[in-house]
Amino acid sequence: MRGEVLVFDGRVNTRRDFLRSASLYAAGFAGLRVLLQNPLASAAGAGVAGPGMGPLRRDPAGVLDLPEGFSYVALSAWGEEMDDGLLVPGGHDGMAAFPGPDGRVLLVRNHELESDWLDYSPFGRDQSRLGRVDITRLYDRGGGVRPNLGGTTTLVYDPAARRLERHFLSLGGTVRNCAGGPTPWGTWVTCEEVNDQAEPHAEQAHGFNFEVAPSATPGLVAPVPLKAMGRFRHEAVCVEPRSGIIYQTEDIGDGLLYRFIPAEPGKLAAGGRLQALALRDKFGADTRNWGAALFPVGRPLAVRWVDLDEVESPRGDLRHRGFGAGAALFARGEGAWWGGDAAWFAMTNGGSAELGQIFRYRPSPAEGTAAEVDVPGTMELFVEPNDSALVSNADNLTVAPWGDLVLCEDTGAACRLVGVTPQGGFYVIGRNPVSGRELAGACFSPDGATLFVNVQKPGQTLAITGPWPRARG
Repeated sequence: MRGEVLVFDGRVNTRRDFLRSASLYAAGFAGLRVLLQNPLASAAGAGVAGPGMGPLRRDPAGVLDLPEGFSYVALSAWGEEMDDGLLVPGGHDGMAAFPGPDGRVLLVRNHELESDWLDYSPFGRDQSRLGRVDITRLYDRGGGVRPNLGGTTTLVYDPAARRLERHFLSLGGTVRNCAGGPTPWGTWVTCEEVNDQAEPHAEQAHGFNFEVAPSATPGLVAPVPLKAMGRFRHEAVCVEPRSGIIYQTEDIGDGLLYRFIPAEPGKLAAGGRLQALALRDKFGADTRNWGAALFPVGRPLAVRWVDLDEVESPRGDLRHRGFGAGAALFARGEGAWWGGDAAWFAMTNGGSAELGQIFRYRPSPAEGTAAEVDVPGTMELFVEPNDSALVSNADNLTVAPWGDLVLCEDTGAACRLVGVTPQGGFYVIGRNPVSGRELAGACFSPDGATLFVNVQKPGQTLAITGPWPRARG
């Protein structure tokens, strides 16, 4: 049962009119951003989309309000039977899209679940479908009594027909797979958002990353924990394409920002070196700006990287040891994405109003080598709006084909998809009108024509199409 629903499809006057409007804000990710005084601020508060996209139209189905001319298909909802005989797990979270065979799109999607959340289990509340999988392919079988319910599903989507062709479990037996990130070599790294949490009946340690190769063929990947990438409350990753170095966020109020230098780029299971970001001229910097704006907006600052040892520590204290060695503190690092020449990060409750911050890291030309001490990478607080009319606690994020950021809100009366322009202006792309329904997993199809996003609970994936702005030249 596919359960697909195509909802309202409005119209703009002409595509030419749309593109003419869109050209008004086309520019590179350069220059200063304007905070709070930005002319788009009142529009964001009123639920108005970006220039050229128009106001949001109410969705009769109550799932996602979109600008006129845009529409979505809803697919792979919690509880539906999948092609492997299992049920779609709940808790849809981070996600990425990959090219598949015959023009198909392969979506690899996380499920942020704990072993006690049986209502969302792919095996059924009574575990009656557990026999449909090779239990040896589950990372943690829970003593055969209570297997861990987190993991990933893979969706095979036909963008021409706007139709889901199949979906199935692709990683099983993990815990709280929150976000993650795509790699330049075409895989998905999924992250466990735990450190020292003990799961009932657990047979394995948790708090690691796992790698999933997208496939159109149903089946579970081998669950190999990438232990050298550290054991902590992982949230998301992004990869510098040139070096293969991976940046990692940590979802906790006094978390760090990590860098993993693989021993062999593209082969994460071969190990590597884990480090934490520190400011070159400030030992133990606090970027959170809680109570006082001590970390400046719009000023790139040189960084250094602190080596970390005992990265598999069961004590859950990796961040404390890193901070003690001079690493900088961040406020609940969540979304991460590589775009252009930089890594982008969402710190969900940073800022004086604790409504979130967006950081940009530009790596050194000698990133990960001894020479980077002479030409260090820079960390910049890109925006800190401190105004819920602009954005409220951004979580997952992605970089749009036209160059703007797209943020997923995870709090507020109505969670939104929010665009951020190169100058730091905010605009609304979509809105879920139901209070408490977090949006997650925003990502674009390989051709840039479809924006996928998840409604996290109980769990549903949306494929959005419409007259998107042109990519900037």
